[in-house]
Amino acid sequence: MTMWGLTVRGICELNEKVLLLKIRSRSAHDAGRWEIPGGKVKKCEFFDEALKREYLEETGLEVDVDSLYNVVRNDYTACKTSEEIKSIQLIMKVACESDEVVISDEHDDYGWFSWDEVNDMISKDLLTVPAVNAFKK
Repeated sequence: MTMWGLTVRGICELNEKVLLLKIRSRSAHDAGRWEIPGGKVKKCEFFDEALKREYLEETGLEVDVDSLYNVVRNDYTACKTSEEIKSIQLIMKVACESDEVVISDEHDDYGWFSWDEVNDMISKDLLTVPAVNAFKK
């Protein structure tokens, strides 16, 4: 049986730069690649609240959810259960008032990147597939 999941990610642009997080080197998926902050929506959780929770957990930043940016699908195999998951990812534009990020142990690094740098990272295959798809419009 195929499972469906909902993930929400937030594109935060501050001073004309976009925040990306580098997935920890020992991660089972996409180790060393860069991603848009966010994560899974829990059962009975509103997706905007999930995004605010995930952003705070991963970056230490409090964000406001502004608008829908894109919707992408990302299918994957769950590490713990080996189940096939079809994931819908809502990509939202978010706003924050600070660029002082405190990353969680899910990530090794973070950076604020210009759109030209993001496009360069895409061409060099440094972003996760969901991130690449999210930036395509």
